[in-house]
Amino acid sequence: MTGALLRVRDLSVSFPVKGGGLFPWRNRRLLRAVQGAGFDLAAGKTLGIVGESGSGKSTLARAILGLVPRAGGEVLWDGKPLGEDQRPEVQMIFQDPLAALNPRMTVGEIIAEPLVTHRPEMRKAERTDRIVALMERVGLRAELRNRYPHEFSGGQCQRIGIARALISGPRLVVCDEPVSALDVSVQAQVVNLLRELQAEMGLSLIFIAHDLSVVRHISDEIMVMYLGRVMEHAPAARLVERPMHPYTRALIASAPIPDPVVEKARPRAVLEGELPSPISPPSGCVFRTRCPLAQARCAGEVPGLERIGPKSAGHQCNRTCSGRTGAAQRMTRQPRPRPAAHRSAGTPPRKEPVCRGQPCSGRTHEDCRKRPERPVRAPLRQPSGGPASRLRCAGTAAMAGPLAPQVAAVGARRPAGPAAERIGEAALLGISGSASGPTA
Repeated sequence: MTGALLRVRDLSVSFPVKGGGLFPWRNRRLLRAVQGAGFDLAAGKTLGIVGESGSGKSTLARAILGLVPRAGGEVLWDGKPLGEDQRPEVQMIFQDPLAALNPRMTVGEIIAEPLVTHRPEMRKAERTDRIVALMERVGLRAELRNRYPHEFSGGQCQRIGIARALISGPRLVVCDEPVSALDVSVQAQVVNLLRELQAEMGLSLIFIAHDLSVVRHISDEIMVMYLGRVMEHAPAARLVERPMHPYTRALIASAPIPDPVVEKARPRAVLEGELPSPISPPSGCVFRTRCPLAQARCAGEVPGLERIGPKSAGHQCNRTCSGRTGAAQRMTRQPRPRPAAHRSAGTPPRKEPVCRGQPCSGRTHEDCRKRPERPVRAPLRQPSGGPASRLRCAGTAAMAGPLAPQVAAVGARRPAGPAAERIGEAALLGISGSASGPTA
């Protein structure tokens, strides 16, 4: 990527772990949290990082900022190694908004802390003015700056964390799951706030989250991680619409669709097995123990990323899985058909969603999807001699039970007008009637 603001090359992070047994200090092992991760991030762009828990997303972010030691690789900022001199330009928003705030400091002191650390020459009055202006920009009243963190809600605490990260005027903000601990409505507010601040201040963002819909909404590019390694990296729209790696397909298929008919009818990509331990990861490709396309050579070969399609597309995928055709069909599980014995007699088949005359998954054509009409079930049969009950069938009221034949016969010859109402009442009483009126 030409003119990249941040370059990460072959970054690795490992942690020593005590061994088991009688002498645990002797057999020390390494937990490989991140292995060979790399990407480029341009100014004003957003990179989304997704993956299940334990895939190394947060560790990668902390290693970029130098909060955890790096076992290998390099991080370049404007072509130079990222160090303490660039710390005011690179800030972080943490996952737990309340735990990230010092309970002994007021909100004004928390937000002003980066200025006190990196710009001690700034006067107190000027510092207060900047704090008040930024608090109002993130949606907090200025008179709340003398309160403590425990007096705020989770969404307000996250806004405080955003204000603290932006007070020093950074060019890059790392968002480590900033909305995972918030309600859905508050998540939308925080995400929209980040997008507005990015447009106003020209920020670059690294956005880490589990929710693919949120990541797609805010990101320009998406990187998928599994067990410390990068599985796929592509522009957001291209990765969601045309995922190449089986793990990416499984992540996208796990996101629910807010339509029960479409959600039940769509095929599902299912991964077997559990996430391996990063202390003893599988040899070769770390995904081979759960991959439906695994081959014998996957155990001895560590695949890298290769470019797919034109260079301008920027789509990179695991080398072993990207060239195989039919991957989606081999790992897709079709919905189980409903047994015929469980259907009511005469029930028409459920209509599939239709979009412009063609079957539609409902996930990529939300604006043109048509909700299918609810099928009308036939009336249930009542045992002979049982009480009559009203059932709605095809938009009209019918009778089921011992009087059903009489009602059907009367309805066949029922005229229009008031006489029809009298005939209906006579049928309910078990009395025969005619068009001229009821007879005893």
